[in-house]
Amino acid sequence: MKLKWWQRLLPRSAFSQTVLLIGCLLLINQLVSYVTVAVYVLKPSYQQINQLIARQINLLFVDGIDIGREHLTIVDALNAKVRDDGMKVYNQQQAREAGIEQATYYGFWSSQMTEYLGGDAEVRVTHGRVLQVWIRPPQAPSVWIKVPLIGQNVSDLSPLTLYLMVIGALSVAGGWWFARQQNRPLRRLQKAAISVSRGEFPDPLPLKGSSELVEVTNAFNQMAHSMKQLEQDRALLMAGISHDLRTPLTRIRLASEMMVEDDQYLKDGIVNDIEDMDAIISQFIAYIRQDQEASREPGQINKLIQDIAQAEANRDGEIELALADCPEALFQGLAIKRVLSNLVENAFRYGSGWVRISSQFDGKRIGFSVEDNGPGIDESQIPTLFQPFTQGDIARGSVGSGLGLAIIKRIIDRHQGQITLSNRAAGGLKAQVWLPRE
Repeated sequence: MKLKWWQRLLPRSAFSQTVLLIGCLLLINQLVSYVTVAVYVLKPSYQQINQLIARQINLLFVDGIDIGREHLTIVDALNAKVRDDGMKVYNQQQAREAGIEQATYYGFWSSQMTEYLGGDAEVRVTHGRVLQVWIRPPQAPSVWIKVPLIGQNVSDLSPLTLYLMVIGALSVAGGWWFARQQNRPLRRLQKAAISVSRGEFPDPLPLKGSSELVEVTNAFNQMAHSMKQLEQDRALLMAGISHDLRTPLTRIRLASEMMVEDDQYLKDGIVNDIEDMDAIISQFIAYIRQDQEASREPGQINKLIQDIAQAEANRDGEIELALADCPEALFQGLAIKRVLSNLVENAFRYGSGWVRISSQFDGKRIGFSVEDNGPGIDESQIPTLFQPFTQGDIARGSVGSGLGLAIIKRIIDRHQGQITLSNRAAGGLKAQVWLPRE
């Protein structure tokens, strides 16, 4: 299903979705808290401050302004009537020199002051150690009255802002920790499921987390235990059958050795059939084995290729090597050597006597390929060749048990690698293997 553009922007993991949900809820909560405090705490406080300032200004103009006596200016007359030592009146020039241009205009305060003074008023505020409130009263628009708010400054708003920031940060951190704790059992479950899919059976997972997670983890532990027991029973069964079959085959071979020379052709046919059956039994045992070594060790893929080429040098045919400069990588040496040996065996069996083994390195992965010059395989049958007991078409014959590629696929999957089959343009089949460096 094709996702919409906004759906592609949303996080996909449960952990990210939980953190995003908690973060959005906390953000909404912080906004509501801030608006609530601003409307029901800060706004009434500033309304009271405005009312007090407006009262003081109205007192300056209650008896009028006498500017005729002793040639007083309006500024001098108003300053003479000021009763508060902090309040001061300025004309336009004096106000500019005192910093009115740097003061910030506040529309909310201006509208309130206009209502309280009964005319068009303007309020500006200078921020600093002490808040300086500038008012241009409607009774004398040519002057500015400065009122300092002692005990009221910008830092008084910091506790609220700091409180909201700290609470928000702690809430987000707590939400992140909660989501992480909820997500940790899921990640353990994911890793364990991947291990089981590769044929590895980890120890039972701890039953931690919510009740739902505990139930799922417990069900997974039971499933993994049942699969492990089933795998062990199957391996024991196949090993027992293989052992029991080899005993009569050995007796048949001993009996064939006592046949007279006149029946030599019959003896050779029996021996060949016994060898084929013994090879098939060996493939059964190799398939049911876990092919796991104690640990993966650094190895050089080119060294394994050269060893295989040297071991197969006595075959009738040609082995061509095309080795690139490959660094060391972590892999199970015996298992990867078995992969190379099986691929070369198939190439000689189904090809026409020419095999090329190449190595590659793409910066992150090491790879190797085995090519032959046989008839190739129908493209529609290639996806099914890695299934057990499946063989190619008649063009490539029907020798063997059909377990060779299945064994190879299991080994490559345990290495978190990739194997592909494709027909060569010049004829024949190419098997390409990629392995991670670590």
